[in-house]
Amino acid sequence: MSNKVGLGTFIGLTMALCATVRSIPTLAATGWLLLAYLLFSIVFFAGPICAVAGELSTMLPGEGGPQLWVKTALGERWGFVVAWLLWVQMFPGMVMVASVLGPTLGNTFSLPALGLDNHFTLGCILVVYWIITVLNLKFDMAKFGGKFGVWLGVYIPVLVLLILGLATSVKIGINPHGGLQSFSVDKLIPNLDSISSLQYLAGIIFIFVGIEMSSVYIPRLENATKNYIKGVYISLIGLVLLNLLNALLVANVVPAGELELSNITQPILIECQYLGLPTIIANVFSFMVFVGVLLQLSAWVTGPSRTIIAVAKQGLLPKWLGYHKENEFGVARNVVLTQSVIISLFALLYGVMDDVNSVFLTLTNATTIVYCIVYVLVAIALIKLRYSMPKAKRPYRIGKDGNLLAWIIASVLVLSIAFAIFATMITTSVFEAALVICLSVILFVIPLIIYSNKKDSWYPINE
Repeated sequence: MSNKVGLGTFIGLTMALCATVRSIPTLAATGWLLLAYLLFSIVFFAGPICAVAGELSTMLPGEGGPQLWVKTALGERWGFVVAWLLWVQMFPGMVMVASVLGPTLGNTFSLPALGLDNHFTLGCILVVYWIITVLNLKFDMAKFGGKFGVWLGVYIPVLVLLILGLATSVKIGINPHGGLQSFSVDKLIPNLDSISSLQYLAGIIFIFVGIEMSSVYIPRLENATKNYIKGVYISLIGLVLLNLLNALLVANVVPAGELELSNITQPILIECQYLGLPTIIANVFSFMVFVGVLLQLSAWVTGPSRTIIAVAKQGLLPKWLGYHKENEFGVARNVVLTQSVIISLFALLYGVMDDVNSVFLTLTNATTIVYCIVYVLVAIALIKLRYSMPKAKRPYRIGKDGNLLAWIIASVLVLSIAFAIFATMITTSVFEAALVICLSVILFVIPLIIYSNKKDSWYPINE
């Protein structure tokens, strides 16, 4: 039986890695400007990432992905930094994902006000995350969560949002009190009056973060040289359409200035009122998303930790941490417990910041920036390998001859990341901007300090 992956299957796998409902409210919050921000994210961010990942993954098809690419180009130190960042980005990221638990649980019991209570949201995150942590230590939850969580947490909610949103918009047309209101060409272009919307740019870029992960299927992809780029850009179009259509519908329905970023049930409740449908639909929708997110969180508890287990086994972390020890399910108990404690500390932002929307945006921005540091290192690795390994076989290559196009693609990616970070920082409050910068710097510096103090006694590990 052939182990090859066809173009259609590859497109589905890529979509599954990135599809989510969490970014829809963030995109909707920008109104008509979402068209410009999506275009920017595709042309200057997602597109270059796919091209760079295509070349590096076909050139270095071994396990490790970005960690392997950077390690080969820049050395063990920076490979370790990438492995570390791919792990720690989940700290704010998991809290951001889990923040939908409070609003969905509240809406399950027709108590939407609970979704705006930061202390209730904090309690839901802490209780649920520690429950799934214990379950992951006792059972093989990753397989179960990955299989069912994506359906309950992504596919079905996206379809329900689309159907109810379309039905509502057909009935009411352009809502004069919604986030879109009347259309005009000038609303598609950011200006001084709309500059505050730039605070959402990093969150919109987050839609496409991780799209390079599908490059791991390139060795199994039929006619990979042609089908990788074709498949990944078809997937991009699919992701854009899903987010674009739903975001426009949500922006049209929800009253201007009242959008709740972490409450995906909010538009469902409003649409049920417009369509005269029973609110039990919103209750069922909320419960389904709650369970789906819980299962997705369970699947992600152990996934990102694989990179840190690998570097621990390579002797890049102290033995006494015990990060190299795995149980029968391939779970490193000490790694999972460490990340659970740190994620709990990140969740405490809901206890010190009153505005749920601000916390959600802060966590989204922090996750995006930490992940983007990885992309900067990957872009540098692309250029470095062009000169250090010019004769290496590259089944997919950016540009047929010379290195000019590779330089352009890498430069565009780095500059777009710098612009998105700058735009986000100048449009958020000083406290939020300082918090995101401090978190990002600390998470980046820690692996450099660890590596600088590496000892021979950490390696090899014979346990």
